[in-house]
Amino acid sequence: MAELDIDTRRRRLRFRAWHRGIRETDLIMGRFADAHLDSFTMDDIADFEGLLDIPDRDILDWVTGAAPVPDSQLTPMLSRILVFHGTR
Repeated sequence: MAELDIDTRRRRLRFRAWHRGIRETDLIMGRFADAHLDSFTMDDIADFEGLLDIPDRDILDWVTGAAPVPDSQLTPMLSRILVFHGTR
């Protein structure tokens, strides 16, 4: 299978960000994607794809402050999302 071009990966990520399962997490990830995805590099896209594999409940708890972000999960991309939503 050929490598997907950056625009195709961005479109797929936008869809995944808005269709996670828990509506609140859709809003968290989808709003961030809408605001920043068009400027993402291929490395940023890979980082964001990794975050989309994290369970909704974890993302929701971290962004709302209901649970601390484990050091192993505090990536630069997650930090950007936390700042975007006013958590950091």
